[in-house]
Amino acid sequence: MLALGATHLAACAQAPEKMPAAAPLPGAEKLPWLRNLLDSSVVLRPHAVALVLADAATGEPLFAQNETKYFVPASNMKLLSLYAGLKLLPDSLPSLRYFSRGDTLFFQGTGDPTFLHGDVPSRRAFAFLQRAPGLLASCDIACSTPYGPGWPWDDFGYYFQPERTAFPIYGNTVRFYATPPAGKVASRLRVLPQYFAPLTGPVPAALRTPNIDKDTHVIRALDENRFYVVAPFNKRWIDEVPFRTSRAFTLRLLGDTLRRPLVGAPWRPRPTDVVHTLRGLPVDSLYRRMLRVSDNFLAEQLLLMASTTVGLHDSLSAQRVIRYVRKKYLGTLPDPVAWADGSGLSRQNLVTPRTLEALLLQLHREVPEPRLLSLLAAGGRQGTLRKRYHDAQGPWVWGKTGSLANNTNLSGYLRTKSGRLLAFTFLNNNHIVDSGDIRNEMERVLRQVRARL
Repeated sequence: MLALGATHLAACAQAPEKMPAAAPLPGAEKLPWLRNLLDSSVVLRPHAVALVLADAATGEPLFAQNETKYFVPASNMKLLSLYAGLKLLPDSLPSLRYFSRGDTLFFQGTGDPTFLHGDVPSRRAFAFLQRAPGLLASCDIACSTPYGPGWPWDDFGYYFQPERTAFPIYGNTVRFYATPPAGKVASRLRVLPQYFAPLTGPVPAALRTPNIDKDTHVIRALDENRFYVVAPFNKRWIDEVPFRTSRAFTLRLLGDTLRRPLVGAPWRPRPTDVVHTLRGLPVDSLYRRMLRVSDNFLAEQLLLMASTTVGLHDSLSAQRVIRYVRKKYLGTLPDPVAWADGSGLSRQNLVTPRTLEALLLQLHREVPEPRLLSLLAAGGRQGTLRKRYHDAQGPWVWGKTGSLANNTNLSGYLRTKSGRLLAFTFLNNNHIVDSGDIRNEMERVLRQVRARL
């Protein structure tokens, strides 16, 4: 029995049979000069690097390195959010749902982020509610949690991580405009919306921590809407800080904004009540801002809006959209996607480079090329690529950047000097050098691709 047990243990201890390696993209070895360029790079060599190239028009694979391995895509996940929006949202955003009964207008949010937003502002819903006769009754709706899964807890005070809500106002952030003293004129601070001005004051000694960033101008208390300004200030600056949201606070802020009373009420339309959807901005105005400057808030709210077209209207759920889109529209992608949120803030997002590449090709097939390229950041022109990829004759790179600490990515389209449009995915994970060095090296490589293809 001891001998048999030893034999059994030895068998169990043997290494499991190796899974067959995923087949590389056809044509991966067509460009040995490009592989040598990547392998010989002192900047790229120490960390995980993937590069995939394909002809955008035909889908012909041209090059692939580490295309089957999983990477953290960061904000490149917004390409998946874009695809969800293109499939599920109509030509204009759903701003709110409403019905009238007697002298009361009942309304509820749909996740539309543009209500008096500072960068993509819409006054359609504002004007509608302000002019509506009778009593306004704001109805709550179940919504995804304010923060997404895996979001960094210590980024709550930064402009790029506002809370997700069913009825955002002012982008769920407060903007501060500082003017330094000039002559006999003292320094001034303007707060928008003005509702938050009485909640703003000088920073107390307890919040002046030793590791405070030198560029920090405003600090928000962790669990309340109190804002503290690091003063005095001797230069002009603008800062944007998220505020804490809640059902009660949204009612107060919305009532103050509309300058009319509001009441909270349950959403209980009767069979005789006709429920309408108020339409807002054209969808491309949101897509364009979201992709060009990599706006996390817009991407998250996009999934909430898209959820109004999937299943019942009893909630706004980002996860419901993710499950639906993955099953219905993305079944042909090469590998499963670990899809946690709409913005890419979460490191729980994981995707293979060849899957991102397949998505780029799918977008190019389904969206007219001029429209698709106009939504993206453009080298030397706009968005997160405006300071790179310059050319006097015009843009030749259009893409979506993705950045987290130690991760620098770029996916998009590249026009070669021969006139050919390529889809490319260039991912860099787990690097410890400055991200500017990575971006410089990526540009050097892509300029070679442009010149030689």
